[in-house]
Amino acid sequence: MINIALLGSGGSMPMPGRFLSSLLMSYKGRKILIDCGEGTQVSMKNMNSGFKSIDMICITHIHGDHIFGLPGLLSTIGNSARTEPITIIGPEGIKDIMNSILTLIPYLPYTINVIENPPPILGISFSTNGLKVEEHSNEDIQMSILELDHSCSCLGYSFYIVRRPKFCVQKAISNQVPKEIWSRLQNGEFIVYGNRIYEPDMVLGEKRKGIKLSYITDTRPINTIPDFINGSDLLICEGTYGDNEDIEKAIKNKHMTFAEAAGLAYKGNVKELLLTHFSPSINEPILYKMNAIEIFQNTTIGYDGFTKELCF
Repeated sequence: MINIALLGSGGSMPMPGRFLSSLLMSYKGRKILIDCGEGTQVSMKNMNSGFKSIDMICITHIHGDHIFGLPGLLSTIGNSARTEPITIIGPEGIKDIMNSILTLIPYLPYTINVIENPPPILGISFSTNGLKVEEHSNEDIQMSILELDHSCSCLGYSFYIVRRPKFCVQKAISNQVPKEIWSRLQNGEFIVYGNRIYEPDMVLGEKRKGIKLSYITDTRPINTIPDFINGSDLLICEGTYGDNEDIEKAIKNKHMTFAEAAGLAYKGNVKELLLTHFSPSINEPILYKMNAIEIFQNTTIGYDGFTKELCF
């Protein structure tokens, strides 16, 4: 199970009732933040979301409407008595940005690990100490990264929450697996016990489908996106311009219209599309919903405070 909260649904500049881009994902009580525009902290307070349990921050790109909330948020996390490290992932330039931010808040009680230009696939593992980026196959979340087409280096993110196979008692017995190590094998460990190597497949049943969540902003609708988002249970995608007649603005500024985002959802065979990152020129994004649902029926217009629970 994973919970998402749209903290900010605006692009370019904050508006009354609409903060800038930010999404909060919660998994087993731990949190991943995607982007951190102005208003992120206020939105989290409005939704009673804790700050201390944010383990990772994924930045799509270094434009101000996606990062200007970082200095204040990192300071607040420090004031929450967090001591565990935080991982920040982002495109080219994120290290320089973080060095600049840390001159404003040099005395944080935790360390920050920065991953710039990440590889296409990363693993995220869960423990009681939080979520951590790992380099092994026993991850709880598989994160994929895609280079997008914006006016600066920009990354799209996709998260696949792994669903473990059911434990099969008959299989464990037939493979003569000692009961003492059943639970460890169920959790994906490879174990040497009694001069024999035991693998998880010796006690696990058939594989089960997990949950896929994809996040795409800011970009033009390039042809690599449909495969990247394919089969997503939820696609959160920018819809900077609602009116189809704003296509020239979208092309010039390297953004998308509602219709273009819906086209990606259709091509990517996703279950649901959530539109966000609205231009300040759109006072009521809901008025343009028809431009999306004519192409992809299961479209939701996002707003600050929107929440959703995705379950296996």
